[in-house]
Amino acid sequence: MAETYFEGIGRRKESTARVRVMTGKGAFIVNGKPLEDFFPRMGDKELIMSPLVDAGHKGGVDVSVMVNGGGISGQASAVRMGLARALVLMNPEVDRAMRNGGHLTRDPRVKERKKPGLKRARKAPTYTKR
Repeated sequence: MAETYFEGIGRRKESTARVRVMTGKGAFIVNGKPLEDFFPRMGDKELIMSPLVDAGHKGGVDVSVMVNGGGISGQASAVRMGLARALVLMNPEVDRAMRNGGHLTRDPRVKERKKPGLKRARKAPTYTKR
């Protein structure tokens, strides 16, 4: 019999994460690697694990993640959101904790487009009077 899992999709900037949560011993695999190997930066692991801590599932679930696109911080935030959505599907009682923690809110900030006549999105060329 196939093991049942709950899937949540998280997005942030250009990153998309497909997160599967199932009951288990606490394994956390991201793109075939352990969490610590895929996200070695300080603070990323705490950000990703925050939905599990808020839901009280710290060691009781196995998590499998497929993430692509974007950069490191965008991917970490996408995994966090996907994990929160999957946990809500698994246990609807944690919905209030996920919302209060801000885990289910999509962060709308993306890179602003470059405007014509400017060097970047807002930086203007140096003004010279003479």
